[in-house]
Amino acid sequence: MKIEHTRYLVVGNSTAAIGGVEGIRATDREGCVTVVSREPYHTYSRPLISYLLAGEVGEEDMYYRSPAFYEESGVDARLSTEVTGVDPDARRVTCAGGLDIEYEELLVATGGSPVIPPLEGVDAAGVFTFLSWDDCRAVEGFLTSHEGEETRAVVIGGGLIGIKAAEALHARGVGVTVIELEERVLPLMLDEDGAKLAAEAVERAGVTLVCGVPAERIAVEAGAVVGVDLAGGARLDCDMVIVAAGVRPEITIAEGTDIETDRGILIDDRCATSCEHVYAAGDVAQVRVPLPGEAGVLPIFPSAYRQGKTAGANMAGAEETLGSEFAMNSVQVFDLPVISVGRAGDDGQDVLRKVNGRSFRKIVLEGGRIVGALFVGDIDRAGIVTGMMRQGVNVAGMKDLLLTDELGMVSVPADYRKHVVEGEGIEV
Repeated sequence: MKIEHTRYLVVGNSTAAIGGVEGIRATDREGCVTVVSREPYHTYSRPLISYLLAGEVGEEDMYYRSPAFYEESGVDARLSTEVTGVDPDARRVTCAGGLDIEYEELLVATGGSPVIPPLEGVDAAGVFTFLSWDDCRAVEGFLTSHEGEETRAVVIGGGLIGIKAAEALHARGVGVTVIELEERVLPLMLDEDGAKLAAEAVERAGVTLVCGVPAERIAVEAGAVVGVDLAGGARLDCDMVIVAAGVRPEITIAEGTDIETDRGILIDDRCATSCEHVYAAGDVAQVRVPLPGEAGVLPIFPSAYRQGKTAGANMAGAEETLGSEFAMNSVQVFDLPVISVGRAGDDGQDVLRKVNGRSFRKIVLEGGRIVGALFVGDIDRAGIVTGMMRQGVNVAGMKDLLLTDELGMVSVPADYRKHVVEGEGIEV
């Protein structure tokens, strides 16, 4: 067995991991930083895999940082190396292939793994997940091998990953049907009004939606996928299946240790875990005590980076905290722009909503402050609303303006204008 030592060890190589490296380097330019990743790729942006499959970006556009990032940041990058366990007491991780790495500070940024429902046929050839570059390449390989044929796909799951997978397949000329267990698409992101507009955009593009009916099995004949059987007996004929039933925090590394977990690895507002010298960030992490109404797990790009950078800074001896965090998604559903921020349900003290043709706006207030918002179709002024929400601005006196086109920086409270406008001598 080979044993190595590093000052800072980062397990993972995506958004939170890079935030961790940059957080460390903002405080400590000299300490040894080692990044270990089971994937073989230079750090890349996972949200781009659907655009890669659709042919809208090339492989050279996938990377999250420049090719020289590791060298310029003084990082020893160990790609294609899987961490199989951690001993927080010994401050050591075990890697596949007989390598142990001792660390002084550890950041776990292992992300999430796809949820695989217990369906008959789910292990068959022609069934794919859609979370990583390797997943994208596997789907690309299948499509290439069936080039010139009429290909049909079923996507199991109408959440964000499922919809983006459907969009990419549709762009490749594949006939696509999306199955969603809930009664509406994007159920974790949109309410009924917003989901109705999103569903119309999906169907307008030529993709079929089946909501409120679960898949019961994947039908396989002669080793090939031939369909998906639904509850009630209907069959959707297809040649391939994308399983997009959700993502769970990849907490395997913490199992059997004193690192406390729930859905994810529990962290405080410094991104520290229950074990000294161990931090976690990104999709694997769960905030131990989220603010009222906020999600403990925030599997979104900006939060992953902020958590990683906060963890890295604290690993290097700084004192930083996360502050207020809330879920935020901005996505294009075929031709429909959608932004969802914070608590977008109807459980606030005051819910403002406006439907206008193919657009929908909704703002949820509690105690005079914005705690959630939805913008579907017309996303103008989403930035103003989000900014006031982040700063906790009391908007009780301007409720009538919030959903109108008259909302602008001139109409927001003066204290907030002064906060966002920079420049010596500026009076607003």
